[in-house]
Amino acid sequence: MDSGSQVLIALARRFAFRDLAELVPADAHHLRQLCEFGRQLIDLDAEDFGEAGELIPPEFVGRALASRMPQRPDESSRGALGSLVPAYRLFLAVMDVRWQRRDMAALLATAHIAAEYAPLLAWEPVLGHAGDPQRIAEAVVGADSLWGKDDAACPHTRPEQSAAARVLRVANEPPSGWTAYLDRQHTNTSRALATCAIGCRHPCSVLTRVPPASRAALTDRVKTAVEYGDSAFVRLRHAAPVGHGFGVPTRSEVVDAWTTTRSRLSRYAPAASDPNDFVLPGLPAVFSAIAGTDVQPSSLVSDVATEVIEALRTLDTQ
Repeated sequence: MDSGSQVLIALARRFAFRDLAELVPADAHHLRQLCEFGRQLIDLDAEDFGEAGELIPPEFVGRALASRMPQRPDESSRGALGSLVPAYRLFLAVMDVRWQRRDMAALLATAHIAAEYAPLLAWEPVLGHAGDPQRIAEAVVGADSLWGKDDAACPHTRPEQSAAARVLRVANEPPSGWTAYLDRQHTNTSRALATCAIGCRHPCSVLTRVPPASRAALTDRVKTAVEYGDSAFVRLRHAAPVGHGFGVPTRSEVVDAWTTTRSRLSRYAPAASDPNDFVLPGLPAVFSAIAGTDVQPSSLVSDVATEVIEALRTLDTQ
């Protein structure tokens, strides 16, 4: 194997899919499609997971689509609206990659996305889905419900109230309205559900219909989700270019913020304090506590890198 091939393999091991795509031969279609697919994964460019290319292993595409929001209201596969667990497994894998590549801004952006959807992840065991507009009505409308209503007794903010009303009708809107809702309001629906679980003094039937035992567990999960979203670790995102400042936090600053956050979250997720080898120790345990099920990093990104390396070796022997 010549030095050029060794360099390409080194790039693949560093998950430098974008750079690698520029260096492989133009007629190496399989390789180029794999590199583009890998780039989409670590960039969380989920809307394009379904356009991965005909040479990508179908198993890879299926695993990626499980983390994707449906791009049309009538898609049969509900992806991340059916369950957010595959998406959070991908978030962990992407944060691992960003840590290895010393890309703290992108790592914190991923942590922020995870915070936005965390209340939905917490509600998933109760709803049976992740706030899917096609199915959410049965859990939030009906007698004694204030969901989506302009009522002074409901503590929802205006954005939360607007999203709560919109989520009930958006499944019947055209695709443009559907994608606009997902882009701009689905995270407000997430916050609205958090308010229902832990921010309402006089809960309506959105919460009271949940059986008491399930309600206690839901409250614990949502508290963990909100604590994570308000943490020093997630707030550090605002010091990065993706936030409101012009600096990029260093690795040591990220470690310090996570150490503080981990200590606070261990009150809600005791397993977060257990020793483990994730780059941000305890984060999988936090996501698992919010989800009510085990959430570990996905192997999809590393599996794609392995496939790229095998393709490079095959190319080198031709």
